[in-house]
Amino acid sequence: MIANALIHQDFGITGAGPIVEVFDDRVEISNPGAPIVDPARLVDTPPRSRNEALAALLRRMGICEERGSGWDKVAAEVEFHQLPAPEVLTTADTTRVTLLSPRPLSGMTPDEKARAVYLHACLNQVSRKDTTNSSVRQRFGIDERNKATASRLLKDAVARGLITAYDKDASPRLMKYVPFWAATDAATAPA
Repeated sequence: MIANALIHQDFGITGAGPIVEVFDDRVEISNPGAPIVDPARLVDTPPRSRNEALAALLRRMGICEERGSGWDKVAAEVEFHQLPAPEVLTTADTTRVTLLSPRPLSGMTPDEKARAVYLHACLNQVSRKDTTNSSVRQRFGIDERNKATASRLLKDAVARGLITAYDKDASPRLMKYVPFWAATDAATAPA
């Protein structure tokens, strides 16, 4: 995340630079400039760098990769460790990413749960995996006998417009979900 903040900062904004703040329950990384891609599409958007020369230097130093996989790696680690999904806040001249400390599912806010389900669906979409009740249970460490908990998480993410059913006519047991941005592909995908 720090390498991303360095590479994607807007040098046209004077008097500011990347800031890393460490708190007991979170780490906040801020950098000057709005993102050059939609924050909701950080996982699937092809890499773009605002500062190619700096990106090339950091690649040669082994600090980052050329593939633009920084956000994908963060998202995968968040999933693996069952953490709340990162929060991305933007203004006209600042981007702030907040990485939250570990907490059980019961300690997450509804927004944090919904962001985590959305991020899970995004990672699955780009990895050509299915997002299902089972995958959500695995992501959050929910026991199989508590399928209803995973169903509620999925239902809330659908209600917020973050994910949608791949096939709205599928039975509940066979229901698969995709991120909202993949809905057009899902609707036109061959059966």
